[in-house]
Amino acid sequence: MTEPIVVGIDASAPSRAAAEWAAGDARLRGLPLRLVHIDGAEPAGGGSATLLSLGSRAACTVLGLRDEDGVPGPGVGSVAHEVAARSDLPVVLVPSGGHSRTGGQWRTGQVVLGVDARDPVSTVVDFAFDAALCRGARLRAVHAWRLPSHAERWMPYALPEEDRGAWEDQEVQLLSDALRPWREKYPQVDVYEDVHLQSPSAALLQASASAELLVVGRVGRTLGPTVRDVLEHTECPVAVVPR
Repeated sequence: MTEPIVVGIDASAPSRAAAEWAAGDARLRGLPLRLVHIDGAEPAGGGSATLLSLGSRAACTVLGLRDEDGVPGPGVGSVAHEVAARSDLPVVLVPSGGHSRTGGQWRTGQVVLGVDARDPVSTVVDFAFDAALCRGARLRAVHAWRLPSHAERWMPYALPEEDRGAWEDQEVQLLSDALRPWREKYPQVDVYEDVHLQSPSAALLQASASAELLVVGRVGRTLGPTVRDVLEHTECPVAVVPR
């Protein structure tokens, strides 16, 4: 049996946006859709426990994130972060009022992947490539890097441009090498490799401003500061994929 896409719903605007996105994704992927009503009056943990149980047998779980004013929904919004942090399978969090939205989907022709070129995680990268493939979208792989610690000896003076350029070239090569197996596995996907000298959250938010989906990884049972920052500011749906 094909696993469904499970979407948690209540009466809020973020929940409606999540249901519309999930329905569109189910059509794209040829998957069944299962709607689960979450009551904001349930005991603490009740809604998240239900979704985690159902989500363990699903292709992914979809939840509303927040409305246009940054306010979480009364029922689903209160459990979205908990489900995203604890689920063993991908969770997509959808803000309402997204840009380039048509028929419940965010149509921009680009999926953004946050990837550490030194430690690419196959489940995360596979999810992003597959998402780009089924949407006919370009995949923008974003790798953020920092200057080596010994570069601080130049501060507050200007960093020699040749040194910065050499380090950046190394990062570009690392990303290219890291993605090579997936380029070969998904030859139909157009890939743009994007390397940034800035924090991961800033690089991802900048890239996702023109994305229909942002894919990030999760380590352990916590979202981590980068994912939390992205979820607080994103305008497009975010897929949180566990290692």
